[in-house]
Amino acid sequence: MKLYYISQLIREDLKRLCLRPWSADKSIRETVASLCLDVKQRGDDALREYSKRFDAMPVSDFRVTPAEIENARDNAPGALVAAIEHAARNIRAFHAAQTRTEPRIETEPGVLCWRQQRAIETVGLYIPAGSAPLPSTVLMLGIPAILAGSSRIVLCSPPKSNGSIDPAVLATAAYLGIREIYKIGGAQAIAAMAYGTQSIPKVEKILGPGNQYVTEAKRFVSSDTDGAAIDLLAGPSELLIIADDSAQPAIVAADLLSQAEHDFQSQVVLLTTSESLAQAALDEVRQQLELLPRKEIAAESLDKSYAIVVQSIEEAVSFSNMYAPEHLLINTREPEALVPEIRNAGSVFLGAFAPVTAGDYASGTNHTLPTGGSARWVSGVSVDSFQKSMTFQSITREGLLRLSPALTTLAQTEGLEAHARAVTQRLEE
Repeated sequence: MKLYYISQLIREDLKRLCLRPWSADKSIRETVASLCLDVKQRGDDALREYSKRFDAMPVSDFRVTPAEIENARDNAPGALVAAIEHAARNIRAFHAAQTRTEPRIETEPGVLCWRQQRAIETVGLYIPAGSAPLPSTVLMLGIPAILAGSSRIVLCSPPKSNGSIDPAVLATAAYLGIREIYKIGGAQAIAAMAYGTQSIPKVEKILGPGNQYVTEAKRFVSSDTDGAAIDLLAGPSELLIIADDSAQPAIVAADLLSQAEHDFQSQVVLLTTSESLAQAALDEVRQQLELLPRKEIAAESLDKSYAIVVQSIEEAVSFSNMYAPEHLLINTREPEALVPEIRNAGSVFLGAFAPVTAGDYASGTNHTLPTGGSARWVSGVSVDSFQKSMTFQSITREGLLRLSPALTTLAQTEGLEAHARAVTQRLEE
């Protein structure tokens, strides 16, 4: 990790540091676009070819059988089952509070307006596999989908070399009652859910993280009128830490490494008012790195990461809002005092005992979050991600009479006489 001093940086330097070290090159976008259109046109035939090419295995039937699901559930280790149940309990409790009934508003006498939520009926959940299975993502996507009331939940995940989906992923899906599961991954899985094939149903919205190919596929299908909506374009994991001299260097280092080990392209950032903490934390990073099974991944991520010694906590908050991190960890004496000043972040962790690991798995908040600075305009996954809103209005004759001067004047100003007549005709009758 590089070490900078904010006193030596100009605004252009800070803007440059906010740029992420990854971006999809043009060749990836062209490859993914071609693949998506091929799946759209040829369906299962295209999927089988891509599965053989990218997963190095032929697939005759993409659907996971009930027996495979039950076998994974019945043979899941007891410790895993307990962890799934514990995490699910907290995730369900947090997300259940997001379901709501909004009040009816009488904007003026005789004019009643309100809004109601409706579930997106058919949703597709993408669960990456990559270098490790992600049963936690099944919980983070499946629980809010169920709470929202989605009537059909389709899950796709890449198969292992033996042709099966990781048993931890299957066991978690079984626990939630998700039974429509397909052995397909990568951009081809996104295309299959967006357009539908002979085996895999078309969904209305696709949710879940993935690699660059998955992200580009989500971008492509969401811009195609025949495709599907998406949750967000999630890139490699990010963490920004704001720390003062009360933070322990070993803990700061552990937090940095916890996100650096996610992906070669992940980025972690430390902002601190203490030069001695910065130096000690970077020393700890180097020592702790050698203990990690995924140290090669973490090391490459750390090459893209940095620490900045700032002159005040306010300066750190200002840079953090500009960077807009996926995860923001505040390890200071009074972390909650900074909450009103935090404008841009996916999920915020307050205090020395709130590691990002908690949000990744079991504190209750969702871990599918905006990256790449998109926290400036988009939220992480929630129950709302699986719903849409409709507005209603009920108007009496007296209410329309009150509204009519404004309605007819605005309609006629815009040259829409029929709009005005839709009002006056009712009142004449």
